[in-house]
Amino acid sequence: MGLVTEEVRAKAEMYTGDEICREKTKCFLEEISMPNGLLPLKDIEEVGYDRESGVVWLKQKRSITHKFEKIDRLVSYGTEVSAVVQTGKIKKLTGVKAKELLIWVSISEIYTEEKEKITFKSPTTLSRTFPVSAFVVPEEVQPAKEEPVKVKSSEATEVKEAVAVKEA
Repeated sequence: MGLVTEEVRAKAEMYTGDEICREKTKCFLEEISMPNGLLPLKDIEEVGYDRESGVVWLKQKRSITHKFEKIDRLVSYGTEVSAVVQTGKIKKLTGVKAKELLIWVSISEIYTEEKEKITFKSPTTLSRTFPVSAFVVPEEVQPAKEEPVKVKSSEATEVKEAVAVKEA
């Protein structure tokens, strides 16, 4: 990962462990105005983000291939993905390839246009534009937990029979 130098690593926010890394990946995608399903990585070992330089990197246990159903496209994510990010743009991207007809094409840049469209560009300037909605994953909504109804002590309760209390 040529972008991720020791100097960058020293200044970056770094996280390890799949669950926290997935959460942080979604957070930084939201922060740069990119769709939350753009990086559907699994078994993420490390995520780093140096806000000053914009360098981001993600390491996962093994490469994965993901199919974006809404656009019927396969995308391959290597064990290491890195890029320089800014609002609405991912540049110098490494570790990501898309299947175009019969060949895998490296993706080097991703940018959004008018919040409606997203464009993927290869190093050879070949590009494809898709609707942003194809890369949005609906957030899982946790069902609201019902709290047991508590009777306030100030509320009156009906007394059915009186009991005499004797003091000792």
